[in-house]
Amino acid sequence: MKPVSVSELNRYVKMMLDEDAFLSDLSVSGELSNVRKTGRGHLYFSLKEEKNGEQNCVRCVMFAGSAQYLLFEPRDGVKVVVHGHCSLYAADGSFQLYCDRMTEDGIGKLYEEFEKLKKKLEAEGLFSPAHKKKIPFLPNRIGVITSPGGAVIRDIMNVTGRRFPGMEIRLYSCPVQGKDAPPQIIQAIRDACRENVCDVLILARGGGSFEDLWCFNDEALARVIYDCPLPIISAVGHETDFSISDFVADLRAPTPSAAAELAVPERAKLMADLNALRNRLSGFASSTLMLQREKLERLKRSGALMRPLLLTEGRRQNLDVAAGRLAALLSDSAARRIDALRRIEARFASADVRKTVSDSRVRLMNAANYIASEGRVGLESKRAELRSITSKLEAMNPALVLARGYSIVEKNGRPVKSEGEIAAGDEFKVVMSDGSFAAERK
Repeated sequence: MKPVSVSELNRYVKMMLDEDAFLSDLSVSGELSNVRKTGRGHLYFSLKEEKNGEQNCVRCVMFAGSAQYLLFEPRDGVKVVVHGHCSLYAADGSFQLYCDRMTEDGIGKLYEEFEKLKKKLEAEGLFSPAHKKKIPFLPNRIGVITSPGGAVIRDIMNVTGRRFPGMEIRLYSCPVQGKDAPPQIIQAIRDACRENVCDVLILARGGGSFEDLWCFNDEALARVIYDCPLPIISAVGHETDFSISDFVADLRAPTPSAAAELAVPERAKLMADLNALRNRLSGFASSTLMLQREKLERLKRSGALMRPLLLTEGRRQNLDVAAGRLAALLSDSAARRIDALRRIEARFASADVRKTVSDSRVRLMNAANYIASEGRVGLESKRAELRSITSKLEAMNPALVLARGYSIVEKNGRPVKSEGEIAAGDEFKVVMSDGSFAAERK
């Protein structure tokens, strides 16, 4: 038998694997190992399990298109269930499982509940930025809701003590894991609100698995956080962990230590900023005072203060000049008006007023006589025209025609103009000057 090449063998095995119905669609459970994420977002890892003292392992790959939808950060040691198909990577002949889905083993239903509750509360507006309260810049007292025996409270106290020595921390202890944790966390929040001695609350817990942090996905807890009048910083788990409490809280911190940094400013920096502002204010006040002193010295040496009358002497002289000009203007104006009045008086004195009135009276009488004469002629003309029209109307008056012996024949209320309009047997009416009668043609 002729030997085959390595590439031919790999291609054949790959073809056989790709055509196998079982290997083309399967789910595999195991523990993550050697997890590596590339810069392009691809995930390379191994699934391993120990059975009967024997270590079993399979190489896996999940490309960025599928990895971007993961609801958790894959880490070594995490038990998962992956879905995909098996094939051969021909370049090096390695058997691989190509994954398109991955969930943490045993908590797939928890993720579904998480997503369902998240969508519900988001639709109700519990995550709205408009509702979130502002974290105070410098609180007088900080309330911490966490377990009293964990490292979280020590980390928060160390950070606050380093950043702002003397900052008072009030612990509201409660369990932060397990089924009984949500109601006790709720009670701790209500206690803090009832006492109302803290300016801000930190809801904190250290890292853990998705199941360990499940108590912070409680719906009743989310609604209490939403209704809390005090601002709340949520610091649950690590930076890659997200819970419903993170979305509802007024501010999310990636870790409890980061929450302490967000809640408390750095005292040393505040003091440095305050000293810088004090120095700037002092320098500004000194320079302003120096400028005002120099201005005062200039004013003290000014002629206005040494000889105050200098300010009025020039103005007095200007006033005298203005008064003289005003008097001259008034005198000149009065003289011009007196001269005009005299010219008008001379014109009246030289004119014969009686003769002017007599001439105007004669012209008025002539105009009146002319108007009266023309009016009589026009009136007589209109009277003659009226008599002519009256004569014509009387000549056309039907009553006068009938009085002269004429009569009018009417048929059906209309005058008969010719003999042919009345046939034998037709009835008609004869109208005369003193009455009318009915007649019939024979």
